[in-house]
Amino acid sequence: MTDKPEMTPSLTLDPTAASDANLDAAAAVAEAALKTPEAPTLTLEGGITLEDTAAAQKEKEAKAIQLDESQLTEAERKMVNDFSEKIDITDSNVVLQYGAAAQKNVASFSESTLNSVRTKDLGEIGQTLSSLVVQLKGFNVEEKKGIAGFFQKKRNELEEMKVAYTKAETNVDKICQMLEQHQVTLMKDIAMLDQMYDLNTKYYKELTMYIIAGKKKLAKVREGELEELRKKAAASGSQEDAQKYNDMANLCNRFEKKLHDLELTRMISIQMGPQTRLIQNNDTLMLEKIQSSLVNTIPLWKSQMVLALGLEHSRQATAAQSAVTNMTNQLLQQNADMLRMGTVETAKEAERSIVDIETLQHTNQQLIATLDEVMNIQKEGAQKRKEAELELGRIEGELKQKLLELRG
Repeated sequence: MTDKPEMTPSLTLDPTAASDANLDAAAAVAEAALKTPEAPTLTLEGGITLEDTAAAQKEKEAKAIQLDESQLTEAERKMVNDFSEKIDITDSNVVLQYGAAAQKNVASFSESTLNSVRTKDLGEIGQTLSSLVVQLKGFNVEEKKGIAGFFQKKRNELEEMKVAYTKAETNVDKICQMLEQHQVTLMKDIAMLDQMYDLNTKYYKELTMYIIAGKKKLAKVREGELEELRKKAAASGSQEDAQKYNDMANLCNRFEKKLHDLELTRMISIQMGPQTRLIQNNDTLMLEKIQSSLVNTIPLWKSQMVLALGLEHSRQATAAQSAVTNMTNQLLQQNADMLRMGTVETAKEAERSIVDIETLQHTNQQLIATLDEVMNIQKEGAQKRKEAELELGRIEGELKQKLLELRG
């Protein structure tokens, strides 16, 4: 971190004597939450009384911070008193340029801050971290279950896992390089924001001293010279004296408005302090997030992947041994089943007769049935022959009778 610039405030009536603030980085203005105003409502009951308004105003005034010399050190008070004596509010150029140097520094500070906010995008860091998460999640080798066809797999799961790990590791290394670059940038920005905060504190102190010195001078003029002019104009009744009083009163009003402008600029400077710290805090949080990713997340992921590769290798060796064991058991079971079937069938065949009794019974039954049928056929044939002989005798008798009838 570079040496901090000198923060001692200085007061001058010459605006060209103050050097401009040259800042390389600036703070971003904290985003204000935008709230949609509620719809107005009308009512005839109640209302805010003058007493309520006065009480509220007193409460606000009681809480308001009074700008006085109690905020200054002894050396700063002496500087303010000495400077107050040099102020000539009758000089229009002095009134016009009063505190302009400090105002210009605050304006330059705000402009540099705005430019830094425009060019700096923490969203890029967020996208880089998101890419890292995608890469870590993307590494996922599906575990194939089951042993069937284990030795017929076309691709080796372990090799697939190694290829996936190598690809993811390459992408992660590239992302790590980007994160390291962001880390260096954030570290520089944080150091620069410290300088900016100190510069803003200096501007705030200068504005405070300008305002206090101006108010002291204004009060002194109003209580002294302006009051004397008023009394003189009232006593003489001269138009010239009245005009001098009016001119001095106008000069006091102009100077009072100038001091009011300085108070507005001072308030901007006050707000820039916490805004600068907010941006610095955001950078610090993001820096810690990057540091955690580089130091913890990525090494842990790599160590876990080494373990995963070892476990995958062991798992495949176990699966191969399991496949061999299962195949051995399967072959033994098949051989035992085949041996049992062969032995039982052989024993059955060995105990069988040459001709089964059932076959002989069937043959005998068929033979008896055949003989019965043959006997029935023979009986039927004998009966039919006998009947045929009778029929032949009848036919022969009819024929003889018919022949005798023809002769008669």
